[in-house]
Amino acid sequence: MRGLELAVGVALVGLGVRSLWYWARRPFEGTDVTDHVLYALYVTARVGLWFAFAGLFLLSASIPYEGRAFLDEFERYRWFLIVPIGLAALQLGAGWFLGRRGDREADEPEVGGPGARGSSGNEASRRP
Repeated sequence: MRGLELAVGVALVGLGVRSLWYWARRPFEGTDVTDHVLYALYVTARVGLWFAFAGLFLLSASIPYEGRAFLDEFERYRWFLIVPIGLAALQLGAGWFLGRRGDREADEPEVGGPGARGSSGNEASRRP
């Protein structure tokens, strides 16, 4: 079983490196410092999830025992299960807040747009 755990762990590390490479090269055109911070948190959590899952498999592969002895030894590392949960929550929260910030700007009326004074919004359809 250790060979399978090592193979899955190494594959997940490879996917983490690929994800890091992909997201590091992706352009982000935020207008505010808060947008950049939220995007950095989102990308860090997204990439970190791959490495956290790889860590779980590699940690499991490093324990030489089987059965109940394996569970007793793995119990020392049960705190590590919080890491993927925390990263997933961070990714969800950062993505949600980043998405909500875009809605805030879209809800603001445009100057001289359809809601502007003296404009009925139908000028394009009127012909003299």
